[in-house]
Amino acid sequence: MILWLATFAFSIASALLPFLPIEVYIVGAGSAVAGTGEAIWLGVAAGAGATVGKVVWYQAARLGIDSAWAQRKLSSPKVRAGYEKWVARAHGRPWYAAGIMFLAASAGIPPLLVMSAVGGILKMPMWIFLPTVFLGRTLRFSLLFLGVDLAIH
Repeated sequence: MILWLATFAFSIASALLPFLPIEVYIVGAGSAVAGTGEAIWLGVAAGAGATVGKVVWYQAARLGIDSAWAQRKLSSPKVRAGYEKWVARAHGRPWYAAGIMFLAASAGIPPLLVMSAVGGILKMPMWIFLPTVFLGRTLRFSLLFLGVDLAIH
């Protein structure tokens, strides 16, 4: 239980602070994993923590787009048109938005931190953001924990 909570807490910190890579933590913590079940549960802990951290970035960007500074930037017709086009894409094609977010969460391409902010700026629906980030991160981190467990044992 301690390792699960430590993994959850560190993954929140890692999601907020890009200079704390969770992958390095997983390599270290993975040596304490005792089997497939534990590796998957630690992947779930890391995925949940990462999702919490990315929601912070998402919310900051979502609220920031309504700031006076952002509204001044959006006062340009060209910038406003581009912004509205991307908002329409994110809302009009939820599977497209979910696919890009899942790719960012699972493979890191494009970087999830950037995509979390973009999702907030475009006001991507939370019902798309949360499950895709959680599933993508959980898959990524579970596979990493399983890989470390397989390599060590």
